[in-house]
Amino acid sequence: MSAGGGRLDRTKLLAARFRAAQDRPYLATALYSVTVVESPDVPTMGVDRHWRCYVSPGFVDRLPVAQLAAVWIHEVAHLLRDHHGRTDRLPVGQRRDHHRVNVAQDCEINDDLVADRLPLPPDRIEPKTFGLPAGLLFEAYLPMLPPQVCEAGAHDCGSGAHGVDRPWERDGAGGVSVVEAGAIRRETAHAVRAHVRSRGTVPAGWERWAAQVLEPRVDWRRALTGAVREAAAWAGGAVDYTYHRPSRRAAATRGVVLPSLRRPVPRVAVVVDTSGSMGESQLAAALAEVAGVLRAVGVGGNRVTVLSCDAAVHVVRRVHTVGEVRLAGGGGTDMRVGIEAALRDRPHIVVVLTDGLTPWPAAPLEATRVVAGLIGAGAPLPPSWIASVTIDD
Repeated sequence: MSAGGGRLDRTKLLAARFRAAQDRPYLATALYSVTVVESPDVPTMGVDRHWRCYVSPGFVDRLPVAQLAAVWIHEVAHLLRDHHGRTDRLPVGQRRDHHRVNVAQDCEINDDLVADRLPLPPDRIEPKTFGLPAGLLFEAYLPMLPPQVCEAGAHDCGSGAHGVDRPWERDGAGGVSVVEAGAIRRETAHAVRAHVRSRGTVPAGWERWAAQVLEPRVDWRRALTGAVREAAAWAGGAVDYTYHRPSRRAAATRGVVLPSLRRPVPRVAVVVDTSGSMGESQLAAALAEVAGVLRAVGVGGNRVTVLSCDAAVHVVRRVHTVGEVRLAGGGGTDMRVGIEAALRDRPHIVVVLTDGLTPWPAAPLEATRVVAGLIGAGAPLPPSWIASVTIDD
C-alpha cells in the first residue's frame, strides 16, 4: 500500500486504540505502552523492537476506526508474542527473507483475530490464504508457505515483528526496554487469565500464549525440594508430628492425645544479580524465575525475601507477587554480599539468580542451603556444594 500524504489524524488513531483497549481490556496495558511515531515512509503501521509504532497518515485516513482498532491489536500482538526475539533464534537460512517471516507471523496472529471477529482490513493474511490449518506458531508456518508469498514490501510490520531494522525506524523519545517488555508481557498474560475466569473465553492463541509466559523455565518446586530436607518433606506432604493441633482421630481414642501432621513452609530468600554483566534479557529471565519461586513457596500468605545485589545490596523486600520486586544496581559483582544479607532472616534456602560471574562463599553454610540459578549458556559453575540449575535467557 502507498503511504499517502497529509498530516496524521492522531485523534482518529488514538480513538482506535481506545476502542481496542475497551473491547479487549486484557490488552490495554500493552496497547498503552506503545509510543506513536508519525512517518510518511512506513507503508501502513509497523513496530520496532522498542515498542514504538510508526504510522502512515494516509493509512489512517483510509481505514475506519473499527479496522484501525484491529490493526492496533495486530501490531501489539507482534510485540507481546516476542516475534522479533523468536526470529533471532531461527536458523540463518529461515530468517534471511524477513517478508516471508512477517507473513508467517501474520498467520500466527490473524487466525486468532479473525476467530475473535475483529474487522481486519480486507487484504489481511491468514492461514487459509495459503490453505494452511489454523492454530500454529509462525515457526511452523514458515516452511509451509509457498515459495513466493508476497511482493517485496507489501507486508512489513517492522523490526518489532521480523527483527530487521527498517528505513523509517529511528531512535528517539519513548521506547520500552527488554525488562519492561517482559513485565508488560507478564501483566498482560495475567490479565488474559483473569478475563477467562471472569468472562469465559479468549481466542485459543492468546490463552496458549499466556500459559507459556506465566510458566517459569525451572521447576522450582522440584529444585527447592532437593535443596533442604525440610523443603523436600514439605513439597511431598506432611513431614512431622506436632501436638500444637491434636489429630482429629483423637476423638476415637479416649484419654490419648494423638499428634497431627504439620506442613512446614520453607523460608526462602532470592538474591538477584543486578551487576553490570547482567543484560536486560538476563534480568527479565531472573524476574520470571522469581515468579516461579513465589509459586512454589508463596502459600498461606508466605512471603519471599528478594534482594537486589551487585557488589552491594541495594533493595531488600518481602514480597508475595513478582510485581512487588524492585531491582537496582549495575556495578561490580559479589553475590557473597547478597547471601550474607539474606542470612539475617535465617532462611532455609537462598536462591541466587546470576550469570555466574561472581565469587561464592568459601564453605557450605551450616543451616541454609544455596541454590544457584545460572542464567545464560556457558555460565560458570559455582562450587560443588551449591546446587545449580540452568536457565535460558
